[in-house]
Amino acid sequence: MSITLEQAEKLSQAAKVKAKQIGVPMNIAIVDEGANLVSFHRMDNAWLGSVDISIRKAKTARFFDMNSGEIGKLSQPGGPLYNIEHSNGGLISFPGGVLLKNGSGKIVGAIGVSGGAVEQDHEVASAGAAAL
Repeated sequence: MSITLEQAEKLSQAAKVKAKQIGVPMNIAIVDEGANLVSFHRMDNAWLGSVDISIRKAKTARFFDMNSGEIGKLSQPGGPLYNIEHSNGGLISFPGGVLLKNGSGKIVGAIGVSGGAVEQDHEVASAGAAAL
């Protein structure tokens, strides 16, 4: 079963709460198990340039079934996935894309967040994912 719109909205709300707590407006994208966009929210004053990044972070996590920051570790020069970010129409290989798993551990989608430092993006995405 893929993530539902109702679940995506709940995750987005949790991510927005965390973003407000840390004082950083964010772009929040949620994709289903097929990497199709289910939900997108741009908080007031969030960077326009981060719209696409948040969507790509979510897709990157789902395409490879690992958080986007893990792809980044593997894609460094000399690494086994060096230059992978040029595949699939462009991937994002830094933190902020987090897998979404249901209660039995099955991947049902991913959340991507962008608008702050990558550590903040990951923190907000993780808060959203935890709401599932």
